[in-house]
Amino acid sequence: MLAEHQLQLPVISVESADPQRASVLEKAQEQVGFIPEMYARMVNSPGLLNTYLDGYAAFRADSGFTPPEQETVFLVISRENACEYCVSAHSMLAEAKSGLAPEVVAAIRDDRPIADARLAALAGFTRRMVRARGLPSKADVAAFLDAGYGERQILEIVLAIAVKTLSNYANHLFHTPLDPLFEGHRWRDRA
Repeated sequence: MLAEHQLQLPVISVESADPQRASVLEKAQEQVGFIPEMYARMVNSPGLLNTYLDGYAAFRADSGFTPPEQETVFLVISRENACEYCVSAHSMLAEAKSGLAPEVVAAIRDDRPIADARLAALAGFTRRMVRARGLPSKADVAAFLDAGYGERQILEIVLAIAVKTLSNYANHLFHTPLDPLFEGHRWRDRA
């Protein structure tokens, strides 16, 4: 999904950036090994990209979710927000780096049921949190807890929603082109 208006702010590189933006881009380079198209645009607001990087790193390091579970959360949020860039990128990361089964990735991308009961509960609860704007029912929470997750992980899903909302919305506004690295996992919103 792309915004009707496309932001015309420049793509910024470490070389073209002022010291503040260069520092944030260097931090991004250290975290992921390159500057994705998304970051080169988000850094127009250094606070936006810095907040994204810090929240993303915290979720990865301290959420209590396994890497496949983390990708499940990120993919569900990005799909709910119809972010073509992030669904594509996280599809590649899910399979290449996080070990999420390709059939789970495909199920999330296509909005189909997930066969793995625990991941299905995680995906369903994450989807509910996005759709209900953080107002899950008692039954929603009970199902999540019954799947073996803890209350603290509800807050970690809130963190993931915040982080992905930053990137998803920025990508909508910038019409961010997909990096070649993610091209083999391109996803288009059919809504």
